[in-house]
Amino acid sequence: MTTDPPPRRTASVRLRLLSVIGAGGVVLAVGSLVIWHGQVGELFGLAADKEPVVSSVNAPAVSGPPVTTKSVRTPTPTPTRTTTKPPKKTQPTTKPTYGESSISGLSPKLKSRLKKAMAGARADGITIRITSGRRSAAKQQRLLNEAIQKYGSYKAATRWVLPPKYSAHVQGTAVDIGPAAARQWLNRNGWRYGVCRRYDNEPWHFEALTTPGTKCPPREPYARPVSD
Repeated sequence: MTTDPPPRRTASVRLRLLSVIGAGGVVLAVGSLVIWHGQVGELFGLAADKEPVVSSVNAPAVSGPPVTTKSVRTPTPTPTRTTTKPPKKTQPTTKPTYGESSISGLSPKLKSRLKKAMAGARADGITIRITSGRRSAAKQQRLLNEAIQKYGSYKAATRWVLPPKYSAHVQGTAVDIGPAAARQWLNRNGWRYGVCRRYDNEPWHFEALTTPGTKCPPREPYARPVSD
């Protein structure tokens, strides 16, 4: 019996190690070759297209690149500025009303002369009052209707009250004066101011019948319509 130790496995282990190392080298070499091939292909345009190739069989013909249409912006219309005109002032359809005892409703000529006559009467201690100045046509007609009932006929009534279209009161060219002292003063001195008594039967009725400073015309016996 021999006591020599068994042979060592050093040789077999080395062979396996070399085989593993060799295989790894081959893998590295192949990988390097593949990477190098890809880089060369990209450099010379030999690399495959990265995007997929779509088959053109039965595909519609394309004449050119798609036309891109620009969106046309419609200009916003500028709002027209409308100016609103203020409404026109409408003139009153009816004449202003005046109190019958007021001098305001009289014609300018009679008003001016009567104001001077009033001032002259005041200087003599007399106060002239207007008992009836300008009247409305409606009131004049009412007075005429009352006169017809009082005197019994239209003809007799018009000696005292004229119809509206003939009345100097409606036109603002006549006044009835009071009291009695004022009527007497104006009857004597009215010619100085161009204001005269017109009718014999109406001592209160005065009109602007003459030029101031000249004699008054003869009085009429009573009032009468123009058509008489």
